[in-house]
Amino acid sequence: MRTLFRQLLDTSGRSDYAAFLPDFKAAARQRAAIEENASLCNLEPALSTYEGWYYGQRQPQRDARRVLTHMLGHSIEELWNPAPEGAAPSPQAGASADLRADSGAVHHEMRRTAAMAARRAADFALGAERGQIGPETLGLLTDTVGDIVEQYPKVPLSEIWDSIAEAQDDTFRLIEGGRARPSQTRDLHFLATILSIHMAKASHDMGDEKSAMVQARAAGVCAQQAEHGGLIALTYGLKSLITYWSGKGSQALHYARQGAAEQPDLHGTVGVWLAGLEARAAALLGDDQAAITALHRAQGLRERVTPDSLDAYGGLLTFPEPKHLYYATEAQVLLGRGDSETVALAERAVEAFEDPQAPHWAFGDQAGARCNLALTRLRGNEVDGAAEALRPVLDLQSGLRNRGIVVSAERVGQALLHSAARDATLARDLREEIEAYGPTRRPALPR
Repeated sequence: MRTLFRQLLDTSGRSDYAAFLPDFKAAARQRAAIEENASLCNLEPALSTYEGWYYGQRQPQRDARRVLTHMLGHSIEELWNPAPEGAAPSPQAGASADLRADSGAVHHEMRRTAAMAARRAADFALGAERGQIGPETLGLLTDTVGDIVEQYPKVPLSEIWDSIAEAQDDTFRLIEGGRARPSQTRDLHFLATILSIHMAKASHDMGDEKSAMVQARAAGVCAQQAEHGGLIALTYGLKSLITYWSGKGSQALHYARQGAAEQPDLHGTVGVWLAGLEARAAALLGDDQAAITALHRAQGLRERVTPDSLDAYGGLLTFPEPKHLYYATEAQVLLGRGDSETVALAERAVEAFEDPQAPHWAFGDQAGARCNLALTRLRGNEVDGAAEALRPVLDLQSGLRNRGIVVSAERVGQALLHSAARDATLARDLREEIEAYGPTRRPALPR
């Protein structure tokens, strides 16, 4: 099938990748300016990705969709439909991409002004209830925290970083100001714990382990002040997560076990998460028996879960079944499993994160699950299958390539290096892409 996308490139003399790429990068820079999203400036499809688009074998992902729409003046649905007979249609019934870009810029500026006005209103409200903290102050913070929890797993860090930092600062100021009643102080410490958890995760995602651990310890202090067992356990899980992705298996194992030991009576999914973290850490250390024991315990805890207040928040504060499946797969992969049962488990984990509209969806978990599937397929010397699983990960915009995703991709690169098919052209190409993907490319923050 010849798509409208291909027809437009053919008729404009841009079907060759070398001719297409400069125009795409220019459109990405324009889109970045309109959205004030610096990460778009680095968006650059690989040759294999472009060929997949050109020949109609795959559709672009979210950021590339916006750039292509801006560049060619048609919706993605139009671009990937069969090309019409004769001349290509005018962009959206005569509307040019530039005109729509201008309209988009105006709309974006209005939204930016609205966000600034909302922030000013929040500052006013936070200071207006002067003798004591009133319900509107806590309500503002609670709403903000809820939004952060919901958005964090789904958007680039650059889009949410400022909101987390400002809300954490607001909460700390209210706690230190001495205006809160005892019950309010507990609520503020609860919110401060959640915000510090997200600041820790954000620092970790940028590859700053030192700052991440400082924030995790601050979260632990706040959780103790809030007297919330689930949050206390969650802060230990956070430390386990940070050290796991830094390759410190012994520390990761220690923190996961310490959290479970200090809070043995949890009913929500945090307890399941701690067991899953323990299984991954033990597998990273090559301790087969400890990993399998932890996996069995995690499954037993899952069967007895009663959702709690943290599960109601969602996001990083809950451990849903799809994520549980991803962790279980990763433990098996780290133990060197590559049999058909592990491959099937890895495929189920990928399928569990296929719907971006699902409440549990997270781009990091989706990427990690795909990397695990690539590893299981490589164990069977299926380089083509591994490449298929990995392609969406390699195509992620740079602003989404957090610490965990980069490490997961690098594991695939190491496996390719030791694969029996390591000298195949596809294997070499994948290794080169992974090397370019690597640790120097961290999520971009606003300037």
